[in-house]
Amino acid sequence: MKTIRAVICGYYGQGNGGDEALLMSLLQMLPQQVTPIVLSAEPLQTSQRYGVQSCHNRSAVSILRALSQSDCFIWGGGSLMQDVTSLASPFYYGGLMALAQQLGLKTIAWAQGIEPLDHPLTRGLTKWVLRRCNAVSVRDNGSAKLLADWEITPTIAPDPVWALEGKEISRLSDLPTPRIAVILRSHPHLTPQRLENLTLALIQLQKATDACILLVPFQPVLDQDIADFIAQQLPGSVEVISLENPQELKGLFRGVKMAIAMRYHGLVMAAAAGCTCFAISYDPKVRQLMTELNLPGWDLKSLPDKPDLMSKIWLEHYLYGRPLNLGIIQSLISSALIHQKVLLRNI
Repeated sequence: MKTIRAVICGYYGQGNGGDEALLMSLLQMLPQQVTPIVLSAEPLQTSQRYGVQSCHNRSAVSILRALSQSDCFIWGGGSLMQDVTSLASPFYYGGLMALAQQLGLKTIAWAQGIEPLDHPLTRGLTKWVLRRCNAVSVRDNGSAKLLADWEITPTIAPDPVWALEGKEISRLSDLPTPRIAVILRSHPHLTPQRLENLTLALIQLQKATDACILLVPFQPVLDQDIADFIAQQLPGSVEVISLENPQELKGLFRGVKMAIAMRYHGLVMAAAAGCTCFAISYDPKVRQLMTELNLPGWDLKSLPDKPDLMSKIWLEHYLYGRPLNLGIIQSLISSALIHQKVLLRNI
């Protein structure tokens, strides 16, 4: 069987648990004959963690060498083409896709969440490269609708992380139950006052439930300070848990009753584990997930300004909310494997 070399491009090596989980999911779904070359901000770390070849994602020489030696180029999941963070991101990822297409590689946009794209140039570039891809798969209905408007027909399936196998966390058994996981991230709209209100509400929720609060920084460089700030003020049992292994990160939620999460993959992992979930949306991808899973929650910009009200709503959801039906979870896991079929058919 002929070996196929594939360059895999995504937000890797940045310490973001969700994107690392996407990478692990993709590597597990690749056909056996594929040898991956992963573009990463920390190539040595990526090579050691996943047992793959990796090169620096900002080294033009290394990237050109990898592309010239490869047969395929894959956008490896996530919201790569969006211009909310900066204009640089879509131009970087779109530029690499365009270069791979110019060099004659097969190109696959895999498990993508497209938008928001507010600038005409980024929308035009995204449309241009996606139309030239050999295959496109997306993870939500909003992205599929946008591509349909562009006369592109993608494969649609739930985020691949639904299908990632979780691993048990041994140290979790030492922590008291019940447990509530809190996954927050820094954001301009998470002002000091909103963070203070969230913290006061969590204090009240902990007093009412006697729960152990697990603060989970998915990307420590952005989330750790928030987790530490809250941990210092909670009166009861609390643990800040930072995990680098994506399977362990997903496995963490098996021992959690309820999750309050800003991060998209925090909600996916918690819902897949059968947790009762409450979302705080900072991005259209989170709102889209809330809609598709019928999850309760708030938009970050319109959080209640009264901690008493917040804690009351959380407590009601803690007591009476229901996790996703097991049949729905199994259906989402099975459907997520459609992304694997896209790889099998097109590489």
